[in-house]
Amino acid sequence: MSRAAVPVATMLAVQVMVSLSVLSLAIDPKIVGIFTAITYAVAATVALASAGPIVRLGAVRVCQGALLMAAVGLALNASATIVATVAAVAFIGVAQGPINPASTHILAQRVPREWYSFVFSVKQTGVPLGFAMAGIVMPLMLNEIGWRGATLVAAAVLALAAIGLEPLRPHLDVKLPQAGPSPGIWQSVRFVMGHDQLRVLGWSALVYVIAQHTFTFYLVTYLYQHCGLSIGRAGFLLFVSQMVGTGVRLILGGLGDRVPRILLLSVVGLAMALGATATGLLAPDSPPWVIAGVVVAYGAVAISWNGVSMAEFAHLSPPGQAAAVSAVQTALAFSGAVIGPPLFGLIAVVADYRAAFFIVAACVMVAAVWQAAAARRPLPNT
Repeated sequence: MSRAAVPVATMLAVQVMVSLSVLSLAIDPKIVGIFTAITYAVAATVALASAGPIVRLGAVRVCQGALLMAAVGLALNASATIVATVAAVAFIGVAQGPINPASTHILAQRVPREWYSFVFSVKQTGVPLGFAMAGIVMPLMLNEIGWRGATLVAAAVLALAAIGLEPLRPHLDVKLPQAGPSPGIWQSVRFVMGHDQLRVLGWSALVYVIAQHTFTFYLVTYLYQHCGLSIGRAGFLLFVSQMVGTGVRLILGGLGDRVPRILLLSVVGLAMALGATATGLLAPDSPPWVIAGVVVAYGAVAISWNGVSMAEFAHLSPPGQAAAVSAVQTALAFSGAVIGPPLFGLIAVVADYRAAFFIVAACVMVAAVWQAAAARRPLPNT
């Protein structure tokens, strides 16, 4: 693991920077859902197409390009026009797309397989860390230099981060021989969909992301409108759930290196389904400690599974094709972020939040059972 320290730290830093860029965008809260869907739609498309450039140009070079795309997006956002904001959101989506496949390409070559789950979970903590950094730093800069100035400073930091990766590129972009030619996009899709466990894990990732993002996007509104909590208290519970979830993510990463990952993901799915159900059952007269316990527990499992899923995709990838297989997983996961929140919001409007949470719970339960069933089937090479 000693030789993996620099790659892990580098990919964690890249993930933090790209995640920071997402919350550094200045967008009217009334339309943030639309722009979030655009971001992840672009990211899913770019992720699917990223494996080829990663192999040809090098994963670090692709990460540098992603950081520069995020910087351009934030700089465009500072102009405060509708066209520029749409372009900014698209640039941020381009930045997000290749990060997981690129990091998988690097880490799968340098991390011992018995550490995959923990290392990928550590790398994925960059998402909440980036969000937390944006939530702390951006408001401070807003008071000092205004939102345009804060956005431009964030863009400059991202550009400097891209430049700062250059000395590491010769070390991290060492290419290893492949067992065969690099697969095309659709060959990778066919491989994942034809694999007994990867197919289940891929579609389950889409469903799990729906649970994760609907929790993140709607929890504060739900607790305010349905449970009668103040915005401040609801926001605090969301923050606590994210922090607890970061710790749980590392615990699951450690467990994923000791037990079958697909079974672990199935157990997490069962816990997530119970959490969604319990959240939907909350009422205005529920005791505050019950509300806090339920939403923190649900949030902790809802954001904790990603690293274990990525590790299993890397583990089951053919030699030299970790980036291509990870690209398919990332595209499926980001697709859940595109379709989940709008559908959840529609159900909440047509029926109510309780129905929306129950439907999420049912979908996650199906995915969890499906993974448990897939775990019982031996892989073709075993």
